[in-house]
Amino acid sequence: MSVTIDITGLPHERIVFGPSPLAELGAALHALSEPGHHARLHGWVTSTSAGLKPELADRMHEADFLWRSARSDILLPARPRETLAEELDDLDTMPDELYVAAALEISCASQYGTDAPSPLVDARAGERALELAAARGPRQSAFVRRMLTDPPAVRAWIRQLLEDCDEAFFAETWRRVRVQLAADARHKTELLRHKGLAEAVAAVSSAVSLQETGPGPGIAVVVDKLTSGRTTAAGSGLTFLPTAFGWPHLLALYAPGWRPVVQYPVGSPEPSGAAPSVEMVKLRLEAVAHPMRMRMCRSLARGSYTTGELADAYGITAPEVSRHLAVMRRAGLLTTRRRGRYVLHQLDVTLVARLGSDFLEGVLR
Repeated sequence: MSVTIDITGLPHERIVFGPSPLAELGAALHALSEPGHHARLHGWVTSTSAGLKPELADRMHEADFLWRSARSDILLPARPRETLAEELDDLDTMPDELYVAAALEISCASQYGTDAPSPLVDARAGERALELAAARGPRQSAFVRRMLTDPPAVRAWIRQLLEDCDEAFFAETWRRVRVQLAADARHKTELLRHKGLAEAVAAVSSAVSLQETGPGPGIAVVVDKLTSGRTTAAGSGLTFLPTAFGWPHLLALYAPGWRPVVQYPVGSPEPSGAAPSVEMVKLRLEAVAHPMRMRMCRSLARGSYTTGELADAYGITAPEVSRHLAVMRRAGLLTTRRRGRYVLHQLDVTLVARLGSDFLEGVLR
């Protein structure tokens, strides 16, 4: 499970690291709408929410399907600019068909990454968008209907909302965080120029890697996420956007026809320098979910035991114990040490204590 961005033959100068005010505003709006995802931002969320005028807060709620459950692609510029106004100007040049499809893809469509027709030009896609919006309540249903019948008016409304958010709270926030984001982007760019792409990608996140692909010589940026997707950066390039509001989210734009974008959090508190992969979290959950292994954990959490001791304690054969221990060992849940001819096994309680947070980070990533 991952998002794969094929960069075979892509010149390094087509790979860009840079801060984006529009992307950061999208991340900030998400944090305001889902504060439970962002415990580290509690102070900022609380003070900012308290300072919002009711009318602005109401409009933000009306449009929050653009950033609440995920981030619409229109909020992830492939070519970051210096100012929010410049990025909104770029957004204004996007054709209505593409804008509407991107705006509705998160909450009103289930075909992201499949090059499905825009609901603005395909009647069946439009009906499906309205049907899915209706399940989210009359307010979103009405908003989607307006977007499908009068895209220019809704686009102007969204731009005005983003500009009002900038005036109300984001401009001050952006002045504070842009220095950190620009410094991070410069650092990644220097790594790319002087130490190569692998070093730069590794510095983005432990969940992002550079991998060879086949058949034939190929290379791809792989983003470890609880989803599957594939795109290519050939002919367009690849953009990395740092964010101070992102953790634990790691976003990857991979819609067909779009320049791929990865938005990554800066200063993420990854335990021991690296968060486990989604696959490893899956193995660990499966390992502890088995009734017998769960029972064995009761002993292994308290001390070190041999295979024979565990077999005697739980009334199963030594080979059965060995099979259960092998599953837990593959998941990295055990520590072992030798005492003479005996091998003692013990549960890594520190790692198990992190399993809940690792799981939550994996599903939110």
